[in-house]
Amino acid sequence: MTKRVNISSGSPFEDVFGYCRAVKSGNLLEISGTVALVDGDKVKEDDFYAQTYNIIERIAQVLEEAGSSINDVVRTRIFTTDISKNLDIAKAHAAFFGSVKPTTGIYEISALIDPKYKVEIEFTAVVG
Repeated sequence: MTKRVNISSGSPFEDVFGYCRAVKSGNLLEISGTVALVDGDKVKEDDFYAQTYNIIERIAQVLEEAGSSINDVVRTRIFTTDISKNLDIAKAHAAFFGSVKPTTGIYEISALIDPKYKVEIEFTAVVG
């Protein structure tokens, strides 16, 4: 039987919604949709590049904690509230994945959980 490991972020929303930051099952690592830490300084509400960059930068740490890395990511799913900003999002994505080239999709959605969030990304990696 494949061993399952839940990786928590410590967010109170994990219990409210019944989820965890990531699940590692065998060599598969699935990471929940992640938004940026919008601080109004480094990451502003209207900066799609900065939000995307912040998300991937933070997920790189989650990958490391799970024994993985950016190089092991095989798929990203990008959700945005404004598809016209796709090149800003793409530039930040390519900064991390330009040579890795995971499969990806980018989807415009009507809203995320808070209006300050403009981008949310899910990740799939293969570990080991």
